[in-house]
Amino acid sequence: MNVYLVIILAILIGDYLLNLIIEKLNIRHLKTDLPGEFQGYYDADKYKQGQNYLKENTRFEIIIETISLAIILTFILAGGFNLVDRWARNFHLGPIPTGLIFAGVLLLAFQIIHLPFSVYHTFFIEEKYGFNRTTVKTFILDILKSWLLTVLIGGAVFAGILWFFGKAGNLAWLYSWIAITLFQIFLLFIAPVVIMPLFNKFIPLEEGELKKAIEDYAESQDFKMKGVFKMDGSKRSTKSNAFFTGFGKFRRIVLFDTLIERHAVNELVSVLGHEMGHYKKKHILKSMLISILTTGLMFFILSLFINNRGLFSAFQMEKTSIYASLFFFAFLYVPISMIFSILANVLSRKHEYEADAYVVATYRQPEAMITALKKLSVDNLSNLTPHPLKVFLQYSHPPILERVQAIRSRAILIDTPPNSC
Repeated sequence: MNVYLVIILAILIGDYLLNLIIEKLNIRHLKTDLPGEFQGYYDADKYKQGQNYLKENTRFEIIIETISLAIILTFILAGGFNLVDRWARNFHLGPIPTGLIFAGVLLLAFQIIHLPFSVYHTFFIEEKYGFNRTTVKTFILDILKSWLLTVLIGGAVFAGILWFFGKAGNLAWLYSWIAITLFQIFLLFIAPVVIMPLFNKFIPLEEGELKKAIEDYAESQDFKMKGVFKMDGSKRSTKSNAFFTGFGKFRRIVLFDTLIERHAVNELVSVLGHEMGHYKKKHILKSMLISILTTGLMFFILSLFINNRGLFSAFQMEKTSIYASLFFFAFLYVPISMIFSILANVLSRKHEYEADAYVVATYRQPEAMITALKKLSVDNLSNLTPHPLKVFLQYSHPPILERVQAIRSRAILIDTPPNSC
């Protein structure tokens, strides 16, 4: 048997089994007793609802992963990639257009297969637990817009990579890396004003107590920004959040309308102070640099597998091509990607603690931050007691109870005089 095929099958099945074990452990780790920190925030029925929400989502995700694994294994072993490649080559359009057709067919098939699952999750599970506000029209428009962006942006990026690897020889990976890096930086600037408004409305936050409090705090921290905006998150879900978009002086603060509805002014300023902390501590820049470096490594490793006949034989391909090489390499890259993801999550959790500490030190209202975190957890039915293995492997944020404990500890240190015992 082809050694690459054995490795790929082991990777796919191993990844599936690992996720299955993690999810099973996470469900068994649920606590029936409400943590003391959340007394008064959760009632017994709400807490039970949150656990049922986690269980139902987990079961559904396992079903999706099981069906997806069965489909991809069947497709590989039946020579499905070769059939798509044959069809794409029938147009005789050259390597780049042929590659775009090959990629387009595979991605479209993937989207169509997952569409029923997306429909069920949005209109049944999310609806059942009171989250869904997405209309059928919005759902369909979101899909069409996403597909259009994939064709325009994804197609351009894919074509560019194919061109570099077809023309630049041994340095193709380096040119691709530079081009992708520049393109990602470009997206940081245009996404807030071109892409994101395709899906949501962003209106300047009206004058009032909240806007003044945010601007006063931002000014006290010498934080330059383009403005404060409210986003119609309620258009799709009752869940809430806040985030920054843009880069440098083009940064924008964005608040979900659902967040504004449920939180006091000092809680909202605390949440945004946390996000400012990420910028002040240079977390965004560090994450960008790490992402750029790992992307470069990925392209270099990819260059070692371009037109690898052993790899193509594993997929029963009659002819080699650069475009198919990119798809086949993605299977081999899964373990490396997982390692990078784990390391990124470890760093991200550290950054979350640092951002919490920043807002405690600068805004000096730790209870407001704690209350905001608790409300967000209740509103989103977050799991309060995740299994440590799931946290280590998959969580980009520390569990809420650990964040609350860290905030309290930090507040005590700040309020304690230097010479006290």
